[in-house]
Amino acid sequence: MNFTTTAKQLSEQLVNMNRVINSKNALPILADIVFTVKDNILSLKASDSEVTLMADIELTESEGEGCFAINGKDIMEAVKGLPENPLTFSMDSEEDTIVKIDYFSGMFTLPVNNAMEFPTLPAMDNTNLVTFNITEGLLQENIARTVFASADDELRPVMNGIFFDLTAEHLAVVASDGHTLVRNKVLSVKATDETKTGSFILPKKPAHILKNILSRTAETEVTMTADGRQLQIVAAGFTMQCRLIEGRYPNYNSVIPKNNPNIVLVDRNTLVNALRRVSPFSNNSSNLVRIHVENNQIQLDTEDYDFSKTATERMACEYNGEAMSIGMKGAKTIEILGNMSAQEIEMQLADPSRAALILPSEQPTDMEILMLQMPMLLND
Repeated sequence: MNFTTTAKQLSEQLVNMNRVINSKNALPILADIVFTVKDNILSLKASDSEVTLMADIELTESEGEGCFAINGKDIMEAVKGLPENPLTFSMDSEEDTIVKIDYFSGMFTLPVNNAMEFPTLPAMDNTNLVTFNITEGLLQENIARTVFASADDELRPVMNGIFFDLTAEHLAVVASDGHTLVRNKVLSVKATDETKTGSFILPKKPAHILKNILSRTAETEVTMTADGRQLQIVAAGFTMQCRLIEGRYPNYNSVIPKNNPNIVLVDRNTLVNALRRVSPFSNNSSNLVRIHVENNQIQLDTEDYDFSKTATERMACEYNGEAMSIGMKGAKTIEILGNMSAQEIEMQLADPSRAALILPSEQPTDMEILMLQMPMLLND
């Protein structure tokens, strides 16, 4: 069996495949990537038994068919430094334990394993499927905006992922760690009728993989299909199948306060930069920042009396409401604002004991973005 591809095309796919492979594996074969050649197409597959990623590469030349498994890290390290030139893989027979790779100025050989030892994908249950189409860019954007807010909670595993809630009105993409909540409503994606609604929880690892391999500018459609236990994502350049987190996600809408009469409008970058300047002066354990709003002005105060450190900074804003102070964890507020792209943000406040809502002052087309941060106790 012989086949030829380009170093750049193969290297890009090998990087994505290695995102799936764990550093330690229960089965040695899971450290490998499966190469399958058929009909002038090279199919790659990697898995950690929970997440499986597959991609196809159209070959320049091929002779014969077959498959083999090769260590993912070894082949990626060997190929990634090569310039854009042809790579020719050759094996004398399917029983051969060595693959030879020739390129313009040299060659190398690597041991191969039996691809038949690689675990097979579990079949999808075709009953009660939740399925929808979304553009690649929109999916990447929503995952990137929410995954930071997911939890690492062994006692509540349902919080350790992104919740996709498909309704007849919209697709809600939600993540929360109990202190922060992000809810994106994608108004352009909805169930075709009430019988097609449903939800699933995407684990954090496949969410991060998708965040990295999806293009934020691509308009091609991605099809997502869930059967309650497995999720299949079919995109233009790859297919992914992963195990879902099973369980009931909390009612995220119930924790969002409805009446927030105090409205702050402020430039996002100005607020982020100010928070970054004052946060180093806060107590290391609490990272508490006092935010006081009054008379179209925000005042940020931090203090760490153990080391005799304090900081204060003021900035202009538009404020409609009563004078009030609220405590926030500075690092988390910076992270929330960093995952928004709007130039101006709106903070909706009720009182110092209730959650603060952070939204873009102008919502993107066909989107509703909302982020929530729980307050910290102020010792007045």
